[in-house]
Amino acid sequence: MKRTTIALALLAGTAAPALSQTLTINSFGGAYEEAHKRCIISPFEEETGATVNIVTAYSADAFAQLRAQAAAPQFDVIHFSGGQEIVGAKEGLLDPITETAVPNLAALYDFAKAGVAEGQGPAYSIAAIGLIYSREGLEIQPTSWTALKDPDVAEHVVLTDISNGYGMLGFLMLNKVEGGDLDNIQPGLDAVSEILDNGGLVVSTSPEIQQEFAQNDAWLAAYASDYAYTLKKAGLPVGFTLAEEGVPASFITVNLVHGRPNQELAAKFIDMTISTEAQTCMAEALRYTPTNANVELTGEAAEEVPNGPEAVKGLIRFDPTVIEANRSAWVDQWNRTIAR
Repeated sequence: MKRTTIALALLAGTAAPALSQTLTINSFGGAYEEAHKRCIISPFEEETGATVNIVTAYSADAFAQLRAQAAAPQFDVIHFSGGQEIVGAKEGLLDPITETAVPNLAALYDFAKAGVAEGQGPAYSIAAIGLIYSREGLEIQPTSWTALKDPDVAEHVVLTDISNGYGMLGFLMLNKVEGGDLDNIQPGLDAVSEILDNGGLVVSTSPEIQQEFAQNDAWLAAYASDYAYTLKKAGLPVGFTLAEEGVPASFITVNLVHGRPNQELAAKFIDMTISTEAQTCMAEALRYTPTNANVELTGEAAEEVPNGPEAVKGLIRFDPTVIEANRSAWVDQWNRTIAR
């Protein structure tokens, strides 16, 4: 891990001792963490002379650590993709940020910064959930979530278990299209049952989706833009489309932790995270939707990522607090539906 220091200026002709500036953050591992380092962390270290210590921890684990350390938090900046910032802000674990401390807030779409005054960090990347499809298996690009129910395609449909965050969002969108809502998921469960009766299958993890497309003649799956890009980079003949009924979205947020002594430095990190340059880099590296209105994607990234003011209007965020409150009951209902 790179370690650098910022030297204090000479005062009254005497050299002051070097003062180390360090931030502790979480990242999500794998390709995400590699891009996180390249697009944000390393440029931040180079610009400020600070050191960023990375703890690889997904959202739920990072939030559990934050809660456990409430009296003496170890994170300075914490990243979430499951809406944990909403709960964290209510519990006083996160602090509000302002445009004075984080000037790039001014460039974000309103929905990406709606909760910053309450302590919710801004969304800096969005994983759009749509339809991954085989260009060889399907002659026509699917345009609707109802394509998952097409009996002519069903034997080649892959659903993802709702224990997976992207799987949950895809299921909730199918439920919405079928007439359900967060108070009633039965229409979605009925659709899942129909898909499975016609030969579809359920997997639990991202690598299983890749295996199905690579080895088992999968044609269609409801999943995220970033993983569609992973499959494409692996050489698979896949496309990704945003269905006409709407695009469920996973918001990835960057949050200021309460009670830490170096919040000015942390605010600078957040400011770089939401900058035009950083968001462009993350979109090109991972195919995430930018939330900074000044980002202008080009080439393949522009074609494969929903971006721009018109595209983001179609993003749907299912209330993370409702999902969390119902998760256990929904998983039980889901498991009973797919048991066969």
